[in-house]
Amino acid sequence: MEKGRNLAMSAWLGHLVARRDLLYMLTWRDIRIKYKQSIMGFLWAILLPMVIVLAGVVVRYAFSWITRAPLALADIASVSVRAVPWAFFVSSIRFASTSLVSNRDLVTKIYLPREIFPIAAMLSQLVDFAVAAVVMLVVLAVLGVGASVELLWVPGLVIILVLLTTGLGILLSAASLFFRDVKYLVEVVLTFAIFFTPVFYDARMFGLWAPVLMLNPIAPLLEGFANAVVLHTAPPIAWLGYSTGVSLVTFFAALRVFHKLEPYFAESA
Repeated sequence: MEKGRNLAMSAWLGHLVARRDLLYMLTWRDIRIKYKQSIMGFLWAILLPMVIVLAGVVVRYAFSWITRAPLALADIASVSVRAVPWAFFVSSIRFASTSLVSNRDLVTKIYLPREIFPIAAMLSQLVDFAVAAVVMLVVLAVLGVGASVELLWVPGLVIILVLLTTGLGILLSAASLFFRDVKYLVEVVLTFAIFFTPVFYDARMFGLWAPVLMLNPIAPLLEGFANAVVLHTAPPIAWLGYSTGVSLVTFFAALRVFHKLEPYFAESA
């Protein structure tokens, strides 16, 4: 069974690689549409992370006022580091979940690997992620955050984040095609999810309740980014393994469900 699954995955990857030109075109189209006739251009890429950072600073300041503990620059740096991957996650899920519905003409009339649409939506947001990450590095330099060998954890964290985001995006894109109210449910969940995710705060601030918070698979990743970039320590290894496992299961399960539902896409679009 495992061998058959590996062969199926290899075939899927080969099929996707063979259509890489189409994936590039769709990704570039999504980027152009997003910034067409936009005065701010790529500055929009840093708008959401910047709003998250400002909100996080307000929350941290309120918490420091309540606890009578001074607000440190490391706290602001931590929120900044968490805001960028969280903004990527939220934007990717939002656009990927509606990608099949938005391209219903192509989905119903042309044969192509239809998972390309949510993947292209995610890749277009990955460009914004890169732009915001560069700006974040400048902010960290201003705040006096230096570099360390722990930064080597960052590429791995990004890969896991992309895997989790892609899996959820593929799954939700198929669900949105059959149930149009999924779009509104996604918006509601993404709006309130930030309060249950360690973006404005560190998980350890919740003491005995921290493990409950870390059950959110993106939480260990955000903690890992903050640890590696700001605190210069390794991510929480056990929780990172948990997040990696959930991301892999989500990704492969999403592909399996997507391909099982694919024959019914045309009649549901």
